Amino acid sequence: MTFRFTTLSAALLYLLAQPVSAEVLLIDSIEAAPINSEEGVSRPSRSMTMDQVTRRFGQPMNAYPSVGEPPITRWDYGNYSVFFEYKHVLTSVLHR
Repeated sequence: MTFRFTTLSAALLYLLAQPVSAEVLLIDSIEAAPINSEEGVSRPSRSMTMDQVTRRFGQPMNAYPSVGEPPITRWDYGNYSVFFEYKHVLTSVLHR
């Protein structure tokens, strides 16, 4: 048993004595523009009314009838869609 312990101890000491190296990988960070910033795609923000959206962004390319309860309405613009609950914006999402 003493021999096994000594052999195991020697093996561990050998492994621990080996030089350790590591590489550091640097990745440039990419900061995305805030959702409705000037750098990003300007689009309606939550709680705007349908009238405010129309005045600021114009008429939608497509306007779908309301569905469900509460009524959810979708308006499509060039590269995003706007979803309304009753007459207020819930969210606007970019098309992929």
